[in-house]
Amino acid sequence: MKTDHDANTVTHPEGQGQYPESQPVSVETSPASLSWTKAEPTSLMERVVDPENMERAYRRVVANKGAPGVDGMTVHQLADHLKQYWPTLRERLLADQYHPSPIRATTIPKPKGGTRQLGIPTVTDRLIQQALSQVLMPIFDPGFSESSYGYRPKRSAKQAVSAMKAHVTAGHRWVVDLDLEAFFDRVNHDLLMARVARRVDDKRVLRLIRRYLEAGMFQHGLPTPRRRGTPQGGPLSPLLANILLDDMDKALERRGHRFCRYADDVQIYVRSRRAGERVMGSLSEYLESSLRLTVNRRKSAVDRPWLRGYLGYSLTRHKQSKLTLAKTSLTRMMQRVREILKRGRGRNIQRVIEGLRPVLRGWANYFNLVDVKRPLEALDQWIRRRLRGLIWRQWKRPSTRRRKLRGLGLDGHRAWKSAGNGRGPWWNAGASHMNQALPRKWFYDQGLISVLDTVRWLKRSA
Repeated sequence: MKTDHDANTVTHPEGQGQYPESQPVSVETSPASLSWTKAEPTSLMERVVDPENMERAYRRVVANKGAPGVDGMTVHQLADHLKQYWPTLRERLLADQYHPSPIRATTIPKPKGGTRQLGIPTVTDRLIQQALSQVLMPIFDPGFSESSYGYRPKRSAKQAVSAMKAHVTAGHRWVVDLDLEAFFDRVNHDLLMARVARRVDDKRVLRLIRRYLEAGMFQHGLPTPRRRGTPQGGPLSPLLANILLDDMDKALERRGHRFCRYADDVQIYVRSRRAGERVMGSLSEYLESSLRLTVNRRKSAVDRPWLRGYLGYSLTRHKQSKLTLAKTSLTRMMQRVREILKRGRGRNIQRVIEGLRPVLRGWANYFNLVDVKRPLEALDQWIRRRLRGLIWRQWKRPSTRRRKLRGLGLDGHRAWKSAGNGRGPWWNAGASHMNQALPRKWFYDQGLISVLDTVRWLKRSA
């Protein structure tokens, strides 16, 4: 599920990282000077607007940054806005008279092709949604399935990946890989609100959630009413998705199935293809008839786990399965490196490496469960080769290349011969003269980090 992330946000590269994991945040901006209006919370809505809850919500929204909504207000302007308007906003919320602004439509590329639509609320609405989520989470989360890992306190994508490995290692070596077509765009409002109302009796809260669901999507200068869906991009959407899909989790638990769910990414692990096909048929029927969700039969499959990646990881065929990178994860990372290096063609190589370093570190942090090291080693080698190619381009003239190669330790004849070979940057980046002139140690002295070494260090530290 993309929205900017704060430094403490753990993301995964399967397009589900739009929302922060539940963990403490620390931001420089403090709302201490704001007056939240203290009142004894006697109902759910009063707990939403309680000063302590609002301050927590404010800090989270500021830490998460994110783009402005339709009103153009940034998170940096939020404090001044609240100093002036919070008393009025609070009274409108308590009086059941608050109506959200339309959300701004934007699209991002999906990991497996196509685009995903996001809806970006105004920062004021993000604040109220965050405050709602903080109050509703303790009500709903304790009842969620142990096999649900997405956007829950003290739960993460890496826990889901570890559970997936455990299920397959235990002998469940067939997977029902279920793809819910445009899940966030197709959520039925009435079904969802009925499930929220099972645990929430404050009518003001229920009506406010309904208004957020129905807030218009601002496109081409006009707001378009919405009759279904819970757009990705707001703090409340992940919790609402978990509330609706918890019915599916409970149905799987009643049938005794082993499964992992991270938001709308669902896999069920069985012992045979025949069992998998039965599960696929019955679960598809349940989702379409009971939850009015559509199963994408083209992307869903009953298959071997090592042929179906999950949350960026895959498995080996071994009886004691090992975690490795899904091919798509490696492809996306290589594309991201290409984009960074393309922007850095005219920049000092150390500046380029500075831009790469946090990307590589964050990627290694997510994939530190990998057991198979060869793909990480190959990625390190490929990154160094791309950097050598960038440097070769920057040297431009044969005379500059000859002088630089000699300065890096090559003898005069070899430097002269290599500088005028007429080959392109990629060929030269892999040739022995550039590997000798710019060895691995040279790059690490410039500040480049090794993905493989970082993963090894993180595994030892865990």
